[in-house]
Amino acid sequence: MIQLALAFFGLSALWMATGRNERARRWAPLVGLCGQPFWIAFAVQASAWGLLALSLAYSAAYVRGAWVQWGRR
Repeated sequence: MIQLALAFFGLSALWMATGRNERARRWAPLVGLCGQPFWIAFAVQASAWGLLALSLAYSAAYVRGAWVQWGRR
C-alpha cells in the first residue's frame, strides 16, 4: 500500500510540475507534499536513516515550492 502511495504522489507531482498547465504546476508541490508521510514511514520501517534525511530534505523543498506558488504575490 505504501509503495502505491509513493508512486502515485511522486509521479503525479512530477507530471504536474513539468507540464504546460499553469494551474497544475501550482498544485504540484502540494501533491508532492502529500506523499512525504509515506516516504517517512517507509524510511523509518526500513531503518533507512539516509532515506529519512533525504525525505525531510524533499519535504522542505516541497514546502518552499508551495510557499512560492501559494504565498502572497
